[in-house]
Amino acid sequence: MKTVYVGMSGGVDSSVAAALLQRAGYRVVGVYMKNWTQDVAGVACPWRQDLADARAAAAVLDIPFQVFDFQAEYKQHVVDVMVAEYQAGRTPNPDVLCNQEIKFKLFWQAAKAAGTDLIATGHYARTVDGRLLAAADTAKDQTYFLYRVSAEALRDTLFPLGELTKPEVRRLAAKFGLPTATKPDSQGICFVGEVGIKEFLRQYVQAEPGPVVEATGATIGQHDGAIFYTIGQRHGLGIGGGRPFYVTGKDMATNTVYVTDDPADLERAGDHFTLEQLHWINEPPVAGQPYQVRARYRAALIDARLRPVGDRWYVQLSRPERALSPGQSAVILQDGQTLGGGIISSF
Repeated sequence: MKTVYVGMSGGVDSSVAAALLQRAGYRVVGVYMKNWTQDVAGVACPWRQDLADARAAAAVLDIPFQVFDFQAEYKQHVVDVMVAEYQAGRTPNPDVLCNQEIKFKLFWQAAKAAGTDLIATGHYARTVDGRLLAAADTAKDQTYFLYRVSAEALRDTLFPLGELTKPEVRRLAAKFGLPTATKPDSQGICFVGEVGIKEFLRQYVQAEPGPVVEATGATIGQHDGAIFYTIGQRHGLGIGGGRPFYVTGKDMATNTVYVTDDPADLERAGDHFTLEQLHWINEPPVAGQPYQVRARYRAALIDARLRPVGDRWYVQLSRPERALSPGQSAVILQDGQTLGGGIISSF
């Protein structure tokens, strides 16, 4: 009988993943990853409730349960990196960082050291022989967040929800009598809770007001810190006059946010970019072959051609993508398989 350590976050997905593996004949051990325990901006971190819910689900399943404490590593490899990227004017993805550094690195390594054969999570994804494939439920597919996981970790990973839809998971949770069956899905920053990115960043940076400038060069308002704004953002600009404005760029050196009232400006010159900090799960792409690109979670796939340029890759899209932003992840796919990707660096 093979042993599987299941990352149980206290949500319905990971609880059902553990239940399915138990019923499939594995020896299942539930593990809660204690990554973050600090309250932020008056918002309570949900870790105590999440831990209690994970422990309660494990008790219903009558499986062993452990807590792995990764708080120091999460702070160093996820939070500190995320804050530094925002300070540099880029837009990082903490879920990608968490999967890369915590769930499929530290957890995987710690579980293997403890003697497990495999690990598992409640992600909506599929893996075959170290290759990452989309989940059957395309609306819930989470492979975008997993593109920086290694093939070695994927070979030791099970995704029990890969063939299921979210409603099916909810029904199974109720059928199994799991206490998480009706628990709402978590929102916000990975493991931190339902706190906005602006409120989170304020705990670590001091921001100053600065000008909001439109395409004509006219200053039309004042923002409360360029670090808090992302390309394509519409709300929270504090600009009156009735016209909707969108962020098109920002200059961290001058603390300036640039905006437009023409949504088409977000797509102009957005049909190409370069990728850095590349990660290929298996083999890298072949220059000139057709691929598909997803530039943000749940964004539509866009046909593209790629070619290496030094230690980066140049990506030419078949059509413009809206609101591309330095620092965000772009994922490369072919025939439903996620090959890997990188960080958008320039246009």
